[in-house]
Amino acid sequence: MPPTPAPPEPITPDPPRGVSSPLLTQSWLDLTFLHWPVDPSAVARLLPPGTAPDTFDGLTYVGLVAFRMHRIGWYRFPGLPYLGTFPETNVRLYSVDRYGRRGVVFRSLEASRLVPVLAARIGFRLPYVWARMAIEHRGDTVRYSSVRRWPGPRGAHCRLAVRVGGAVPEPSALEHFLTARWALHNAPFGRLTHLPNAHPRWPLFRAELTELDEDLLTAAGLPPLTGPPVSVLYSPGVPVRFGPPSHPPSHPPRETSTPR
Repeated sequence: MPPTPAPPEPITPDPPRGVSSPLLTQSWLDLTFLHWPVDPSAVARLLPPGTAPDTFDGLTYVGLVAFRMHRIGWYRFPGLPYLGTFPETNVRLYSVDRYGRRGVVFRSLEASRLVPVLAARIGFRLPYVWARMAIEHRGDTVRYSSVRRWPGPRGAHCRLAVRVGGAVPEPSALEHFLTARWALHNAPFGRLTHLPNAHPRWPLFRAELTELDEDLLTAAGLPPLTGPPVSVLYSPGVPVRFGPPSHPPSHPPRETSTPR
């Protein structure tokens, strides 16, 4: 019989695993998180083999996250001020593997620097794309814009704006589920990898969506979503450390027994 998948690890606002020897360092700044609920069966085919949709109260979520990447660095070297700093917008899904490790799966990642796009596509097999992008602050409003350059579909775009409100003193269980994601699942060359990250607890703020015009979700192969996002959050950001790709845990999933 095939092994029984382990139950998902707890949802925690702080990283369950430390990163003592970082592979990558960076900061994520000026983030806006938009989320829509979706039936897990509608997106399961879009996840890499060895993972399944991670769910909260029977639903999984599609995330559209716009932010500023700041000073990507390798190992303990200082982050790059120009090549490592750029706007980014990603479309992501929520995953859990058979060892119970939660993560995210990226369907696309728009970025405005071509060199990092090429490095991520070649080195990590991540679906980065090159885009013309901007982030603008005006009072309590933050605007993000992105128009895809390469690869296609050329012209895929996202324009969104939020008005930032008050701080979230204690995020809900769903808000932790959507934002406290401590790993990336990917399958370069057909082999599932788990790339852990660690960062301080998110400072989160309520936000009002005042503008949204995008077709990135459709370009990422997602089914049509109806209605506005059910969760809109903003964060000024956190410093982040990525560890090296992890191997399967030392204790494999429990084998199912054959009745005697």
